[in-house]
Amino acid sequence: MSHQDTSVPHDLTKTNQAHDLDTFRTGWTALLGPPNSGKSTLLNAMLGQKVSIVSPKPQTTRNQVTGILTRDGLQVVFLDTPGLHRLRGKMNSFLLKAAWQALARADMAVIVLDGALYTDRPHLFSEDLQPLHGSRVRLPQPLLVAVNKIDRVKDRKRLLPLMEQIAGTWPEAEIIPLSATTGENVETLIAGIAKSLPLGPPLFPEDQLSTVPVRFMASEIIREKLFLNLHEELPYRTAVDIENWDDTSKPGLTRIHAVIFVERDTHKAMVIGKQGRNLKQIGQNARLELEELLGTKVYLELWVKIRSRWSEDERFLLSLGFGSAPDGEIMEGFGR
Repeated sequence: MSHQDTSVPHDLTKTNQAHDLDTFRTGWTALLGPPNSGKSTLLNAMLGQKVSIVSPKPQTTRNQVTGILTRDGLQVVFLDTPGLHRLRGKMNSFLLKAAWQALARADMAVIVLDGALYTDRPHLFSEDLQPLHGSRVRLPQPLLVAVNKIDRVKDRKRLLPLMEQIAGTWPEAEIIPLSATTGENVETLIAGIAKSLPLGPPLFPEDQLSTVPVRFMASEIIREKLFLNLHEELPYRTAVDIENWDDTSKPGLTRIHAVIFVERDTHKAMVIGKQGRNLKQIGQNARLELEELLGTKVYLELWVKIRSRWSEDERFLLSLGFGSAPDGEIMEGFGR
């Protein structure tokens, strides 16, 4: 299974000449937090464009998704990570390793929390943040805490006990309440990140938005449509692999053949739906977004295959890109 990077190489020297490198700040920023805290939505909001898939389901992000924000005097390379959790199993272990790898390579970290959830259910704060306990001792990067989803809290005074709890947990961190959905205080977060990054030249060209290969992005778009179309019925252990990609045979047309892997016959039936309706709708929605992404017409063919216990098969997980950043860097030396 091939995961070729189809991105176009850039000339960094041209980018470097466009900035005053004496005052330029640049660096890697890891976005960490529990599942469903809104990390991917926040990343897309900061970039002003979609690079990470979003759905209401937890564990939507399964790899390190790299987004790049470049402005006058600033370049932030974001690592959007899988949600930190305590679930067991090989796939969940790979997800945690991706998050720890991002933190290890980062110049600073942003912990994203669901402010609405912990305002209503404060007892969940310590439980959900348990996987982060201890990590700050070994990796003392500058830290910001983004209290997300404040648009869902009508009485903002109800956020105060949560803010106090966060301050007690990370006394050195700046706390920024915001809403990734409405954009409230997102610029404040970017300003806080900028202050914490080191001086240095840009790491990527200013017109590059992500390091994610096009094939990887295509598989993620298809997987997002699975999440959004099947809702609660979606089997958690579902993966997508691009088996064939042809953008050369016919000008203006990209042919994509993708496989949706499930673990059971019942899961296959759910994805396909009655008379193939679910699969057809997933394909239509994915094709429209792929055409916008690629700037060509897209012929998308989807197949559903059963592979029993694929989520516990380490070699198969690696072939799908688990255990690596989308740019192909394999994780090594991790274990907690």
